[in-house]
Amino acid sequence: MRWTERQRAMLREMGVPAFWPVEPDAVEAAPPSPAAVADVAPRAESPRPAPPPARATEAPTPVVSVAEPAPVRPAPRATRPGPAPVASSAGRAAPPAEVVLGPRPAGIETMDWPALRAAVAGCQACSLSQSRTQTVFGAGHIEADWMIVGEAPGEQEDKVGEPFVGRAGELLDRMLEAVGLTRAEAPAAQQVFIANVLKCRPPANRNPLPPEVAQCEPYLLRQMALVQPRVVLAMGRFAVQSLLKSSEPLGKLRGRVHQVQGVPVIVTYHPAYLLRSPADKALAWDDLCLAREVLMQSRAQSPDRGPDQSPR
Repeated sequence: MRWTERQRAMLREMGVPAFWPVEPDAVEAAPPSPAAVADVAPRAESPRPAPPPARATEAPTPVVSVAEPAPVRPAPRATRPGPAPVASSAGRAAPPAEVVLGPRPAGIETMDWPALRAAVAGCQACSLSQSRTQTVFGAGHIEADWMIVGEAPGEQEDKVGEPFVGRAGELLDRMLEAVGLTRAEAPAAQQVFIANVLKCRPPANRNPLPPEVAQCEPYLLRQMALVQPRVVLAMGRFAVQSLLKSSEPLGKLRGRVHQVQGVPVIVTYHPAYLLRSPADKALAWDDLCLAREVLMQSRAQSPDRGPDQSPR
């Protein structure tokens, strides 16, 4: 339905211009009056707020480019473990706790007991001489049938100057007593001679280093040559490695009779290890029984070794 100009004027006079239909032809033919524009303006502006919300919602979506930081900063931080190799290299620098070697006394292989004891007391063949309290030469009967070889002096041995003291020494005493032996004064057949691979205590009771063992080895071999034991009981990994020149696990070397300079050698666990692993005491007992069996065979095959000498 089309409205005439007169009808539109009547509607305006009645105050209802807001409800009159807006026809395109009428809009093109006659521009609306200022009053109509004023009335229509609220309608025209009411839809316009809609676009801004649309733009507001669109604005965050492009800002989703916040994803950009995700790949950026964690990655460089992950590369910071790079210093870790430096720490490992520092760890490698620890083994070069290098052993400073010095000259050994000449003629160890021909020394008698007093000369050998003096040579050990004054030894400067490695850097352990700088940290020791005193050397631990050995103790027992110098013609004992049994010779026991340990690893290295500990803190108490370093203070006292004798091998196998403290709890490990108490356990050794009980082990010896079980096979009829003692460290107290007794005839050679009942007493033992005890010596260590190292004559000086390593700092903080660390493991002996190969150069230290090599420097001390002639002293131990000369002690064996002077004692001339019927059987040697090697106690602990470093004693075994030094005497047998073997890197096999101690467990694989047990139960067999080895030979060093013509002397039977039996391998067993160190008393300090047995204190930490009491379940292996039964294995150590087997080793003692094997050593006693070897000793009895030696006594049966050869006469007494001559007059008893007093222990020193």
